Amino acid sequence: MVAKIITAALLAVVPAVACANPGAAVVTRDQAALRAAPRDSAQQQALLWPGEIVEVRAERLDYLQVYDYRRERGGYVRASHVRRLGSTANDAPELLSVVRFLRETPGAEALGIGLAMAYVQAAPAEELQSAAGAEALEALGGFADRLAQRVSSGAEPSKALEAKLAAHLDVATRYGIRFATYERESRMQVCYDGDAFRRVLGLPATPEQRARAALALTRPECVDPDLGPVARAEHDAWRAEVLDRVDASALPGYLTNRLLMRRASVWASIAYQRAQRGEAADAAAKRAIAEFTGVRRAELTDDDFPEYNSAAMRVGASRWAAAPAAQAAGSRPVHLVLERGQPGETCVLLVDAQYDVRGASARRCTYGVVWTASATTNREGNALALAVQPADAWLELWVFHREAKGWTVRILPPAGTMPDLGYAELAGWVPGGRQMLVAREARGEGKYRRSFEVMRLDTLAVERQASDPVILGPFQRWQDPAWKAGTVSVR
Repeated sequence: MVAKIITAALLAVVPAVACANPGAAVVTRDQAALRAAPRDSAQQQALLWPGEIVEVRAERLDYLQVYDYRRERGGYVRASHVRRLGSTANDAPELLSVVRFLRETPGAEALGIGLAMAYVQAAPAEELQSAAGAEALEALGGFADRLAQRVSSGAEPSKALEAKLAAHLDVATRYGIRFATYERESRMQVCYDGDAFRRVLGLPATPEQRARAALALTRPECVDPDLGPVARAEHDAWRAEVLDRVDASALPGYLTNRLLMRRASVWASIAYQRAQRGEAADAAAKRAIAEFTGVRRAELTDDDFPEYNSAAMRVGASRWAAAPAAQAAGSRPVHLVLERGQPGETCVLLVDAQYDVRGASARRCTYGVVWTASATTNREGNALALAVQPADAWLELWVFHREAKGWTVRILPPAGTMPDLGYAELAGWVPGGRQMLVAREARGEGKYRRSFEVMRLDTLAVERQASDPVILGPFQRWQDPAWKAGTVSVR
């Protein structure tokens, strides 16, 4: 029964012409000409693209007479520009071999989708439930996923190449492959909906196949940015569940790293969401930190470092959720008090020990998460730093500073760009009450930067900075040991 259901679901998206005509062929060339006669000089009727299916009706010279059901048009195409397809169980092994060859061939995604669908049509139901079926479905998902990434990358700006990608995308959608489109950083992000990968997770796939399917299904760039808080929390819980279904111990080192980095990113987001709802977030944050610290840097490939840095920034933004709750004010000269503002808003009050909240020295409100465990004052008592997370994967540093006219509050963002990924955190106080040490890491507007800075307290101007804290003398002398033990910036 299960075999029949899977087969029916997959065959539902295979073009009817491929199932009905044993003389079908798949186009293998870009812009293959469909001509009115079997001559190069004959009138061109249409341009065919890799992966399209045509019905073969006759052979003339080195041409095939074909009929294109989609365009409802017949004509002639060079025999070398198409590949004849069989539709019986005996043809399935050969089709799968071609799919294996194409799966690592850049630019062959549309053709690979057509051949993978031809295999699905030819293979018997019991084979689709076997390891061979899992391999074919993973390849199908890989073709669709890679095509979506090529369309989104912007790496092929010429009009001719853009037209080719649009045609390949059109071929894929005719096979029932579904794509979603989101706007990110003024660009359109095209994402495969992952149907084939979901099916792989339900088949007897290898650990590597399951890992690749889970990673493709949980891409952060393919999370709908318009999801509301409840829907986003449900989606991230689903992503965590999908990733947990993969046995990391059975994977090669580089693939284990990718799985751990993705888990760390997802659990960091879950920690923020729980804190936003007023729920306990420490377990999720500790899970995120544990997954990230399990990554073996020596086994990262060159392609993995951008995601490694992204995972670090997500964990760094939410890591304060794992810290124990802030202690009572005690005898400290100043301390923080939180109170409710507008609906969903939290207000932070800076209060001297000798006054109550009515005599607050400074007040500022936010719709973000205030990590009170991060609050720390300098030795001179004229400055206090606080971590505030206004959005998922974006952590700001609020700096309260006492000046001649009273206390001021300045906000230090991770970077001067539109919020994307990043954190700014206090690394230590410099004695004298005029400077502080800050670590910042951010990505936004296509730029990535990690820096360690010596800042003035009164203006937050950067006096010295470096990409490595070892280079800066103040970091060697005055960095906070607790910061060094908990930060992800030094890795």
